[in-house]
Parts: sequence; C-alpha cells; structure tokens
Amino acid sequence: MAADLAPVFERLKAILVKHAPRATVLHDTADHYYLNESAADQKGKAVFLAAAKIGAGKVAFHLMPVYAKPELLADISPALKKRMQGKSCFNFSSVDDVLLKELEALTKKAMNR
Repeated sequence: MAADLAPVFERLKAILVKHAPRATVLHDTADHYYLNESAADQKGKAVFLAAAKIGAGKVAFHLMPVYAKPELLADISPALKKRMQGKSCFNFSSVDDVLLKELEALTKKAMNR
C-alpha cells in the first residue's frame, strides 16, 4: 500500500463507516472497506452497496446507488464529476476537503434514498 494514499483512504472510509449500521461490512482492512446492503436481493444474493479501496496511485470510492439512480448525480459539481470513472466510481489521489465534503453529502443522499 502506498503510504501517501493511506490518509486519502482513511477519509473515504470514514464517509462509509457512518453508513455501516444499515449495511453489512464485508471487508475492513488497511486498504479495503466494502459494504453490502443488509438485505439480499430476490435471489438471495448479497447486494454491493459501496466501497473504498487503495489501487495503483489512487483510492477508488464506489457508490452503487448512483449507478441505480443516476439522477442522484444531477447536482454534483464539475470538479467531483471529473473524479468519476464509469458510472459509480470516484478516484482520489490526494485529500481535497471540498470534494470530500461534497462526496460525503452525495453518499448521505444516496444511502437515504
């Protein structure tokens, strides 16, 4: 794990930890935090909810509710939108307090859908 990414991971993990009581924590390690929905889908399978994971040169923050409900992204700033890769992943390589605060608000909105 890149030591310089640890603070980024910890900040992103902290956003998700606030929502852990309504979810099932699948992974909680020094470089990977992963939440599933508490309830399974109609076929009894676990449903991925959100995760933060250290990768090569970045920390990925996955927020699946925005994949299912893209209208949640309607009000995000261009700067946060620029951090998106795909439909539900945001990448960070450094701590940006303004963007992390915005991501925290988006996560709260998405989790309370």
